Amino acid sequence: MGLDPQGQAPEDLSHAGAVADKAIEYMLEQGIAPISIASALLGGALGLMARSMEDAAIANVLRSALMSVERGELQEMRQADEKGNAPRA
Repeated sequence: MGLDPQGQAPEDLSHAGAVADKAIEYMLEQGIAPISIASALLGGALGLMARSMEDAAIANVLRSALMSVERGELQEMRQADEKGNAPRA
């Protein structure tokens, strides 16, 4: 899997995201602390990437995530969530 030639996300990305959202919802309902959930998911994601991607590709994914934080995209998502709106993709 991976990006198609036009740089679009794979078709199953939406499905994977929905499954991850349900898992997060379940863990929150079980009383697991958000930092523990996030740490476990990040650890699992890094492990999966380590088994299926080269280090340079992993570094690119992490750089992209960092750039999203630096651009304020996560802050926008928090603000939308606080207002009861769906976060922007």
